[in-house]
Amino acid sequence: MLHNPALVTVLQRLLSALCMFSFQKPETTKVNVFLARQTTEAYSYAEVGASQQSPPQGYTVDHHRGCLGTGHATFLAGCAALRRWQMFNLGWVSVQPPHTPIAEGQVVAVLAHVFGCWFLNACRIVYIREEAGLIETFDFAYGTLHDHMAQGEERFTIEWNHADDCVWYDLFAFSKPRHILFRLGYPIARRVQRRFARDSLAAMLQAVGARHSGRQIQASPQAGLF
Repeated sequence: MLHNPALVTVLQRLLSALCMFSFQKPETTKVNVFLARQTTEAYSYAEVGASQQSPPQGYTVDHHRGCLGTGHATFLAGCAALRRWQMFNLGWVSVQPPHTPIAEGQVVAVLAHVFGCWFLNACRIVYIREEAGLIETFDFAYGTLHDHMAQGEERFTIEWNHADDCVWYDLFAFSKPRHILFRLGYPIARRVQRRFARDSLAAMLQAVGARHSGRQIQASPQAGLF
């Protein structure tokens, strides 16, 4: 039996890494086992819910937004697309299970295929918000669990500004490396995060049946946690 707590911790992290990383696409049974292990896992960061307010110190903050179109119908279509996880319908990234309802406490695995490798990252939905007024919004955020390469929180928002009638898809995140692979390959990881921000906007535009309006604001040169 193992009596060295430090050694036990190292072995647990190695086992976790083996479950998160593979050279072949994980089968449904492996994904289900991975998800079952997350139900009692705590968040891997202390500032849970901070994406509702000012981001905490010590994290990289990313903000990316693009106009999906105008009007009430576009707003409703954007909200429906968000509820269906369409921003993850990218081919190289998906959410597992794909039909997980958007509800506080729901756990999902983000499955990504990058540079010939497959990665599973565990997240839990932290909150959901719907706000009416001059600026009408629907959004939710998920936070990372311990079986995630990074740590932090990501918020997905559909925003309808009645003043100019524009409907925006807004992606906001704060994150920092957690896993050693993420730390070692941080520049590459940031490229992947930028790709996700770009591709998720394209997926949302397609989901609402809109053409790219050209009205795009990128508040930081790098964006996305996933």
